[in-house]
Amino acid sequence: MPACDLARVESAAARIAGHVLRTPLVASAALTRCCGLPVHLKLETRQPTGAFKLRGAMNALLALDEDARRRGLVTASTGNHGRAVAHAARAAGVRAVVCMSALVPAHKVDAVRALGTEVRIVGRSQDDAQAEVERLVAEQGLTPIPPFDHPDVVAGQGTIGLELIDDLPELDLVLVPLSGGGLAGGIAVAVRALRPCARVVGVSMERGAAMAAAIAAGQPVDVAEQETLADSLGGGIGLNNQLTFRLCHALLDGVVLLTENEIAAGIRHAAREEHGEVVEGAGAVGIAALLCGKIRPMGPTAVVVSGGNIDAALHRRIVAGDAPS
Repeated sequence: MPACDLARVESAAARIAGHVLRTPLVASAALTRCCGLPVHLKLETRQPTGAFKLRGAMNALLALDEDARRRGLVTASTGNHGRAVAHAARAAGVRAVVCMSALVPAHKVDAVRALGTEVRIVGRSQDDAQAEVERLVAEQGLTPIPPFDHPDVVAGQGTIGLELIDDLPELDLVLVPLSGGGLAGGIAVAVRALRPCARVVGVSMERGAAMAAAIAAGQPVDVAEQETLADSLGGGIGLNNQLTFRLCHALLDGVVLLTENEIAAGIRHAAREEHGEVVEGAGAVGIAALLCGKIRPMGPTAVVVSGGNIDAALHRRIVAGDAPS
């Protein structure tokens, strides 16, 4: 599989301009006080689909030739990528099928269906959903848009890194939610190329963090998918991972894992201290890592708040102080 480098990320930025938002990087007074150093939040919650995934999905779709678009799109998703593919497909007027497991929260499934996209619920893991994707590619000729392990998807996510360096040239540390590695790998490509002294740290949950386990093992490994507040970070990376494992293994400066209570604290902080920001568990992990002291900044820090697609009732319970199970 082709590599993803700075030139590819810059090409993606030009391609998706006007199709996705350039999201704000806002100073966090509360986290700055907590850490004693400037902390900024990159609010991907502002994207039309509520999460960063629109960048990669849109770049991948726009890079396709007409025949590939005509055959229709298919993807596996834990929710946000499926919604992004559905949004991009609807804008382009092409068919899309999104395959998800039974672990995907109902509100995320409903959001994909609301865009007029066919949804298939298969099994109880991302791997089960991916098997359905492969069947549809083989039997119906649909064009796959992978959730992370594809250079155009990674490059699209990497455009966040370009914006971070442009908005905060003195950047010292980036905290990035870590799942399949498309977001973390893409941002690391851009940040490492433009500001080599900056650190990029991945943040995930203790329950079933597949990329973290793979990095520790030095190769992709099977990890059981578990229920977690950071549901968007669930799922495997694929034993035949072609790109994102290599990027994350080579470019990340570390990985931090969080408990469910720590993730809940991050969600609560965003709602109470950051002007009422509604942030899902996956989007709150960088905030949570700073609050619990598992990562200590040494200079200006950017936290990628990757998404805000959380069930409203769950969000109310967490903000009210209910402990997660």
